[in-house]
Amino acid sequence: MLTSGDFDAFVDIFCEAYPGLEPASEEERVRLKERLRGLGEREPTVKYYGLFRQGRLLGGMRLHDFTMNLLHTRVPAGGVGQVAVALLHKKEHVAKEMMSFFLNHYRESDAPIVLLYPFRPDFYKKMGFGYGTKMNQYRVKPSALPKGPSKAHLRYLGEDDRQALLDCYTRVVDRTHGMIDKSDYELTRLMTNARYRIVGYEEDGRVLGYLAFMFERGEDFIRNDIHVRELVYETPAALSELLTFLHTQADQIRTIILETQDEFFHHLLLDPRNDSASLIPSVFHESNIQGVGIMARVVDVLGVFCRLGERDFDGQTCRLKLTIADSFFPENAGSTCLTLEGGRLLSLDDGDCDVEVRLDVSEFSSLLVGAVNFHSLYRYGLAEISDAGYVHLVDRVFAVEDKPVCTTAF
Repeated sequence: MLTSGDFDAFVDIFCEAYPGLEPASEEERVRLKERLRGLGEREPTVKYYGLFRQGRLLGGMRLHDFTMNLLHTRVPAGGVGQVAVALLHKKEHVAKEMMSFFLNHYRESDAPIVLLYPFRPDFYKKMGFGYGTKMNQYRVKPSALPKGPSKAHLRYLGEDDRQALLDCYTRVVDRTHGMIDKSDYELTRLMTNARYRIVGYEEDGRVLGYLAFMFERGEDFIRNDIHVRELVYETPAALSELLTFLHTQADQIRTIILETQDEFFHHLLLDPRNDSASLIPSVFHESNIQGVGIMARVVDVLGVFCRLGERDFDGQTCRLKLTIADSFFPENAGSTCLTLEGGRLLSLDDGDCDVEVRLDVSEFSSLLVGAVNFHSLYRYGLAEISDAGYVHLVDRVFAVEDKPVCTTAF
């Protein structure tokens, strides 16, 4: 773990690894160092670690202790960010050693799954991380958002509403697969960002939805956009009033920019076209751009199924053998037989099974969280099965109602 005296060297490495984030002055560099060091010292869910050789720091990273809703079960999870390697020590396995430490750290901490945002998806795919749900960015006119009958329950939220906002967010996490509990650090960052405005929907003294947004300037002072940073809601009524608020900005705002992992969001829009005017053959109007981002990795196959002991695997009955290849983290590789009866997991062993599925840990991780279905992996040749007659059954075992949603940046 990095100590207070290590942060000068870490900031040097970090700024060289991410030159686009390098401070513009020495004063800003000092503030960056104090901010990173302060976060590691004050926030109990965040710790900085570094790789040292002969007493010299060659790379560092930030680890996050999360609690996430995995298939409607709260489980501990790990996150990693700010992975940085000194320029003079690239291609010396520094990142590999740090990532091995990261995986082992959370496996030993009984956190069966870890997450990251990749600087290069292919780099982390080779380390066993699977792709998560894509992010969709919409850029639409305010008038494209539906206008409801009222905005009567809306008001600005401030520091006095901190707990009410957190309670709302936590209730949404309770019912949303993939979401992560908001830490005190995250909440403070949201509530104190001078650029953010937060509009909340309040009913009977409870906040049931909120919208955090910022203004983005256009080419001149009368052309401006609204960029929505968080949209959280518990009821259709809360969503309706929040979207009505955005709709009514049409006289002053050119574009509403909104990111969402909801693949059905375009059904809500009165006009789903974005501001590109692009046409995809034959006649498909560009509605949004998509990006691959959050990646997940199971670090303890047995452990993750033990955590999911109360899950209903879609009512299926079978003995399913999973053989997972994991070249980067070999202690996680191997075969496990799941005994399912009426959708309930009765046991985990290595006995005889009805059918065997073989796949890499990266594909297994995406399959487990529901970012991809089994029949697609089988069709692409990314998974093998001993009896193709079981493809539909395995598909149902890993079926999810909704793909995972992650709104936590780290």
